[in-house]
Amino acid sequence: MSSEPPPGSGPQPPDDDPLRKRPPSDQGSGSPYDRPYGAQQPPPPGGEPPPQGGGPYGSGDPYGSGGPYGSGGPYGGGPYGGGGPYGGGPQGPGRPGDPLAGMPPLADSGKRTVARIIDMIIVGIAVWLLTWAFGVHQYDVNGDRMEVGKSLGQSIIAAVLYVAYDTILIARTGQTLGMRWFRMRVANLHDGATPSRQSSLIRALVLWLPFAFCCACVWTAICGGWSYFDRPYKQGLHDKAAKTVVVATT
Repeated sequence: MSSEPPPGSGPQPPDDDPLRKRPPSDQGSGSPYDRPYGAQQPPPPGGEPPPQGGGPYGSGDPYGSGGPYGSGGPYGGGPYGGGGPYGGGPQGPGRPGDPLAGMPPLADSGKRTVARIIDMIIVGIAVWLLTWAFGVHQYDVNGDRMEVGKSLGQSIIAAVLYVAYDTILIARTGQTLGMRWFRMRVANLHDGATPSRQSSLIRALVLWLPFAFCCACVWTAICGGWSYFDRPYKQGLHDKAAKTVVVATT
């Protein structure tokens, strides 16, 4: 009977060979990297056992719990405290709040349109009376000649009256006569206060100068009608220029 080992068996590797195949009960007993993270590792020879609970670094990472900025990243519990460099989180209360918080609801655009028509009629009557008193009419046709100077004179009178009407009343109470009848007023977007004289003037100039000199009702429809589509503040173009909104009153 031959004493040679069976084919393919060959000499067996020593027990301390890291490549030696072991039975399932012995798996992982050699290298410290045979075990998954989280499992207890055997202590290295002659040293202290590694920290427990989450990998070769102990509790999850080399920085302790939560990373280099503490628990929660750079904006939570880290160098900025509770929630970001500006407070409350990088997208939270640190951002400017809603300007309309604490203010009355925005006025209905339909009511604004009716109120504006009332204002146009009131001031239009005054314009007509002044142009009649000064002999200035929109068009004065004499044969083949048109008096352009008289048309310009009426435009100037209209511009002055409309701008003055809006500026004085808005700066004083935030309301024109039409707005007062429909219980609404103009307010600063940032604080809800009555606009200053400067803001009221800017608002009136944007609204009425094109109306008086070139575009008449077309410009008024575009400028004021913008509030029907503007979100979230229902601003007309004149409101955007002056940073104002129109809100309801009680």
